[in-house]
Amino acid sequence: MKLYKRTWAEIDLDRLKQNYIAYKRALPQDTEIMCVVKASCYGHSDRAAVPFLQNELDVKHFAVSNLEEAVRLRSFGITGEILILGYTSPDEAQALEKYDIIQAIMDFDYARSLNDYALSSVRCHIAVDTGMARIGLRGTAEEISDEIVKIAALDKLKIEGAFTHFAVADSLEDDCAMFTKAQSELFFSAADEAKKKGVKLETLHTLNSAAGLFHTDSRSSLARLGIVLYGLKPDRSLDLPSEIKPVMSLKSTVSQVKEVEQNVSVSYGRSYFTASKAKLATVCCGYADGYPRLLSNIGEVLVHGRRCKIVGRVCMDQFMCDVTGIDVRAGDIVTLIGHDGSESITADDLAKLTGTIGYEIVCSVSERVPRAAVKNGNIVGVYKL
Repeated sequence: MKLYKRTWAEIDLDRLKQNYIAYKRALPQDTEIMCVVKASCYGHSDRAAVPFLQNELDVKHFAVSNLEEAVRLRSFGITGEILILGYTSPDEAQALEKYDIIQAIMDFDYARSLNDYALSSVRCHIAVDTGMARIGLRGTAEEISDEIVKIAALDKLKIEGAFTHFAVADSLEDDCAMFTKAQSELFFSAADEAKKKGVKLETLHTLNSAAGLFHTDSRSSLARLGIVLYGLKPDRSLDLPSEIKPVMSLKSTVSQVKEVEQNVSVSYGRSYFTASKAKLATVCCGYADGYPRLLSNIGEVLVHGRRCKIVGRVCMDQFMCDVTGIDVRAGDIVTLIGHDGSESITADDLAKLTGTIGYEIVCSVSERVPRAAVKNGNIVGVYKL
């Protein structure tokens, strides 16, 4: 695929490797990493990142959201274990078997239905709801263990493990730390009770990105490395290890530069008027590319290493910025996320301005934006989501 330099994202594989190694260093020696690659690696491109993780970093465990994502990984040669963290219709049980996918089990009724559709054996990890109120078995340790035993008795399900998900591991506040600890203890107590009743769960995992750094627990055999793999903070208040850097840069192009007079309105709705004579650059990116409209009149971009304010409303495919005093021409590169000279803008910065989280910013970069995989400073592949 050719890279048309209108708007594109650069995916730095060297930083991906650096982040993985830095995270692994923070874990107990025997804890393996499960790379969470759902939503096409949080918008970074699974096709660019996952083969690199498997072939160059020897990653053996991956997690996705759904069956389609899992089959897609298999289609481009991913041989490691793949866990579906969410729902798969029970009538797809034979597809799970065919592609050797591990399915999350939400409750006994779901397990029984999956068992009814299975041909021989579906590999499963049981989800345990210890405080998210999202999916999984819920109750006391005794009640959860009883349900685990019932599920394990189904003849066409191979129960290999169990997992839970922390609700506030991305906070270091005392009450949040206590809640995380309570979640963890409930989970491992339920697993212990199940073992006493004859069901030994080989793989137990609780750690997400934040917990692996701030609430490490050697009892968790896997750490599910998600947002930190891509160099973003689980919460903006947290400081990550200094080696961990954002993997995605978002870049665009100037299509036109124009000089305008004082008191000229800019873009839809006339929400901005120039205070004096100004030089404006039109940038080839908009909300259809996933660039938030909420950045209208408040966001900044980088042009030739200088910060330039967005003026007027962000349009579907374009927006304007004030480049007064800068030598800018059509075809010049504009950095929306990333570094230019000594300046930088992160997805977390955009999230703060728009009242969301960095996860949503990178996941929202749209399908029409090509992802250019970069290694040693060179583009080594261009991919569509």
